[in-house]
Amino acid sequence: MNPLYLGVLLVFVSAAAFGVMTIFAVFAYGAGVSVSTLLFLRFLFASAIFFGLILWKKESVRVNKKQLLSLFLLGGILYTMQSLSFFSAVQYIPTSMAALLLYTFPAFVAILSFFVEKEKLRKKTIIAMAISFVGLAMVLGLSFGEIHPLGVFLALAAAIFYSVYIIVGNWVVKGLSPYVTSAYITLFACFSTFLVAQKDGGIDLSFDVQGWFALAGIVVFSTVVAISTFFRALQLISSTKASVLSTFEPVVTFVASALLLGESFTWLQLVGGAAVLGGAVLIVSGKEESAGQAAEKVEAVS
Repeated sequence: MNPLYLGVLLVFVSAAAFGVMTIFAVFAYGAGVSVSTLLFLRFLFASAIFFGLILWKKESVRVNKKQLLSLFLLGGILYTMQSLSFFSAVQYIPTSMAALLLYTFPAFVAILSFFVEKEKLRKKTIIAMAISFVGLAMVLGLSFGEIHPLGVFLALAAAIFYSVYIIVGNWVVKGLSPYVTSAYITLFACFSTFLVAQKDGGIDLSFDVQGWFALAGIVVFSTVVAISTFFRALQLISSTKASVLSTFEPVVTFVASALLLGESFTWLQLVGGAAVLGGAVLIVSGKEESAGQAAEKVEAVS
């Protein structure tokens, strides 16, 4: 198969696998699984699978102290906080809304890049951010109404944590194998969520069998398959193309939540959702243009 087509297909597989994660979570909660127990088991089994893949591929698991500290920051703090926020959000608001709110993260990445990396905010990026936030207001209906404010806050917090995770990750994981990175991040997240679970009363395994099936779906499809196919796609197509195509993820969540959970939105909210995703696409594509212009300037100088 053509590498471009294969890369696109793999991104869609990854997005679909990520997109059904909150659906699995809702079924797990219905079976009596707590958020902290769910996340601990998710990261425990996922890290075991990733380390198994490393051994199977005969890759080295060695990292230096600086890399180890950076991976702890990514997995033990940032990814843990993002996951706790996002998985908690779906207990208060519809899964499709939580997915849309998470996809405001490109706007937050642009803002953080401006303050932290001194990256210039182009007019196209500012307009795209405005489109995303107007769309967000439409999704929320301009007032919270029956929407639980805590759920909205948690979903937006997840987007912000994910933005910081992306900024930090761009600095610290260069040169590491994607599988090694994923293995250590999930391992440290496992340790952190174990401590969170202890604070919540400990790991509780006394849930229905439906919870185990939902957990298996999260671990296999929404973690290992989702991450593996995305990293493989990055070897075939640019990260910008992959990021744009990944906006298929909340679309999958929308469809799955409507079919399996009976969730519904007004036309105003659907238009707002399209605006959020459209703004995200414009922000990401704008970054690629900036990178391309910078590369042309370097070539011109040399």
